[in-house]
Amino acid sequence: MDNVKKVMVALAFSEYAEGTFKFAAQFAQCSEAELIVVTVLNSRDVESVQTISAMGYEVDGEHYVDSVEKERRGMLEKIADQTNVAGVKIRAIFRVGNPIDELLKLIEEEAVDVVIMGPKGRTDLEHVLVGSVAEKIFRRSPATVISYRDETVAQRYRDRIKKHI
Repeated sequence: MDNVKKVMVALAFSEYAEGTFKFAAQFAQCSEAELIVVTVLNSRDVESVQTISAMGYEVDGEHYVDSVEKERRGMLEKIADQTNVAGVKIRAIFRVGNPIDELLKLIEEEAVDVVIMGPKGRTDLEHVLVGSVAEKIFRRSPATVISYRDETVAQRYRDRIKKHI
C-alpha cells in the first residue's frame, strides 16, 4: 500500500461512527497514511434551524453551526482517545453544505487515495443498508471507497444472502 498517502473517513456521528473511525485509523496506520476525518453538517439542517428561529421560537440559530462543530469535535476526541492510533497523523475537517458535494470536493482538494464510510449516516431505516450519501460517493468518487461493516450490518447481509441461496 505504498501509494496510499491519504485516507479520508466520513463520519456523521451515528451509531456506526466509532467502528468506522477505528477501522479507518487501523487502515491508515497499516498504510502509514494521514487520516483525514470529515464531518459535514447538512446545510438543510442549518436552514431549518434558521427558519424556526426566525419564526420566534427559542432556538439559537446563530450559534447552531458552532455548537454542532464543537459537539462533533468532542465526540471525535473521545473516539480517538479510545483507539490506538499511534503514529497516525489525524486531521479533522468540518464543513457545512451538501454532504455529497462537500465530500467529493474534499476528495479532490486533499488528493485522497482511499475513502472509508460507514453503512449509514444518522437516519437508521432498517431496510436501508447503504445510506444515500455513501451510495452516491461510491458511484462518483475518483478515489477507492471502502464500506465499513460492523457485525450487525454484516449479519444482515449474511441473512439476506442465505434467503436467496
